[in-house]
Parts: sequence; C-alpha cells; structure tokens
Amino acid sequence: MKQIIIIGGGAAGFFCASNLDEKKYSITILEQNSDVLQKVKISGGGRCNVTHACFDPRELVQFYPRGNKELLSVFTKFQPGDTMDWFDQRSVPLKIENDNRVFPESNSSQTIINTFLTEIQNKKVEVKTKCSVKEIEKQGEQYLVKTSLGDFQADYVVYTTGSSPKSLKIIENLGHKIVDLVPSLFTFNIKDELLQDIPGTSFENAEISIPALKTEESGPLLITHWGLSGPAVLKISAWEAISLAKAKYHFEIEVNFISKSMDEAEESFLNFKQSNPKKTIGQAKIFEVTNRFWQKVLDVSKVDLNKQVSNISAKEMQQILENLCRKKLKVTGKSTFKDEFVTAGGVDLKEINFKNMTSKLLHNFHIAGEVLNIDAVTGGFNFQACWSEGWLISQHLNHLEI
Repeated sequence: MKQIIIIGGGAAGFFCASNLDEKKYSITILEQNSDVLQKVKISGGGRCNVTHACFDPRELVQFYPRGNKELLSVFTKFQPGDTMDWFDQRSVPLKIENDNRVFPESNSSQTIINTFLTEIQNKKVEVKTKCSVKEIEKQGEQYLVKTSLGDFQADYVVYTTGSSPKSLKIIENLGHKIVDLVPSLFTFNIKDELLQDIPGTSFENAEISIPALKTEESGPLLITHWGLSGPAVLKISAWEAISLAKAKYHFEIEVNFISKSMDEAEESFLNFKQSNPKKTIGQAKIFEVTNRFWQKVLDVSKVDLNKQVSNISAKEMQQILENLCRKKLKVTGKSTFKDEFVTAGGVDLKEINFKNMTSKLLHNFHIAGEVLNIDAVTGGFNFQACWSEGWLISQHLNHLEI
C-alpha cells in the first residue's frame, strides 16, 4: 500500500485526509503541537467561521489580496457551497449570518473538530502529535521525513504546515522559492485624544483611507484600548500588508466615521440647526454616532456641550465636521487581531500547479494552506482556501493510477 504523509494537522491537512481513499493509501498526519486543528478551535471566537456565503468564484477571489488569480480555477472545482454540502452530508448543520459568514448551528468549533476526527478515525488515518519535522530528504521516487519521533517513508507528501519560518525553511531546502512573511490581518495602534477613554465604541459603516497609498476601505469600525480595529481596518491591513510592513507600521490614515461627505454632513447639520435651534449641542442627535463619541468630538473640537445649536459658529461647525468626516490619525504600530494570526508570504505561487496543488519542482509533493503565499481578509475565506486546496489534492491522489 502506498504511503501518504501529511505534514501539518490543520485545516488543509485534515480536509485532505478526510477525503482520501483509505482503501488505496496508508495515511499518516504529523503535527508538531500537542493538539490538532488549533486554528479551527479558536476561529470566530471559538465558534469556527467555517466559510463565507459567496458562491461565485469570480466574486470570491476578490477577498484574497494574494492568490486571487490562482484560486479562480480552484474555486470553480470546490467552493463554499460545496463546503456547506460536505458538512451537511455529515449531519453538521451550518447557518449563514447577516454578514454572510458561515458558522455551525451549534456555535461551537468543537462540532467541526469532532467531524474531522470521526472522518479520519473511520479512514484509519494515523495521527502523530508532538511530532516535529526536522527535514525531508528526497530518495529516488520516495521521501524520507525525519522527525523528533523517528523517520517516516513517504510515496506522497502533502505539505500543509502553516506559515512557520521553520516549515518554510524545510521546503526552501528542497528547492522552493519563499516570499518573505509579513503579518496580514492586524489592527492599528493609535494614540489620539479623540479615541481616548471610549474603547468599545463602534460604527456600523465607516470609511478609512491611507492617503500615501491611495487606498481606502469601508465597513464596521471599532475603537479599542490601543487604537482602531474592525472589518474596515482588517481589510485595509490585508490589502496593504506589504506596503505597511515596508513603512514599519508608521503611517497616516484618514477616517470618515459617518460615511458622509463634508457637504452632506454640513447639510444635515444646517437642517438640524434650523429645526432645533434651542437644543443644546451636547444633546443634539444629528448623526448616527453614540452619545459618548459625539461628546468626545465636541470636546476635541473645543465646543461647549451646553451651547445652543443656533449659537454654533460656522468655524465650530467646520471643526466638528472635520473630526467626523476627515479625521487624520497617526498609526504608530500594529496589534495581532485576536489569535487568528494570518501572514502574507510563503511558497511562491509560480511553483505550484493549481489544477491539483502539486509542486512543479518536486515529484509527488503537494502543497496547500497558509504555507503558500495566499491570504484573505477575515470572514471565513482563509479556511475556504484550505478546504478547496485540500479537496483538490485528495481528488488528484484518489484518481492516480498506481
């Protein structure tokens, strides 16, 4: 029986193993940690954001700053609808939330983990944890995988290690080119009096731009203890990961907290002033922001909260609107987004055949998951790439003439 060694017990490795033909192969998963599927466990705050309800591959690839061209063919063969179907066939009901993220109905990542563990148990897949791979040697048509638990002989290697520098070094030693790693999903560290003392304040739809890079994103925004977070920030951090790393995470952003142009905001303000002249500005509900934030804006704009709206000068109004619609903030660093650390960089995509995820340099060697120079914005997309790639590998191996 031919031996398949899967190196890395994460999403891509387990999905591949779960779809392999166990009558044809003897399958072993090697995982360096004491637990498998660690990222699956913590994803989505422990609920596991399995995928995203976007069923058109052309639309789906728009969520991948790196890998979008290559993934188009992958997603035409296996996309989020197929993922949902796969879990459905295994009696795991999934639900689509308002923002199109997909979770198990149980709201527990353990449901997803248990499904995989059952699958591989049924297929008699051997899992070796605390098994650290030291190097891989090519021996004729086979591979010798040297680990902390001894050596393993492999006819086929499936390399799904995630993006640790050590695992990239191993594959570089086999001849693959590595694109330098940089963090991809991160939040912005900002010290500014407008953001001080109001962590937890959120905005349903804000606009954020990095003028120096001529780039902008919109979406929910959150003020945190250290600065700004939320989908708008995470999206822009993913798309500009390489430029922001080069800038050493020191750059200027411009935030529009209310997603209205200065002219629109001014019109709203003047209309309110006309219809509510006696109201105090501190109690005025002109824009869709929290009272705490509104009062903070007035404070920073040096406007007395008790002043009547009719007495607000044109200059004061301009100052308020600048802080709401065109607030410039200096970013002085980054923080990791939760524990869901995602990196840009990894194995150069030119060296991969995306029909079946095989290495163009190494015979019978498949590569998938975060070890590749592919990453996505937050929302279940990184997992979807893992499921789709893992599935392609399993189908390729299942149909090989041995």
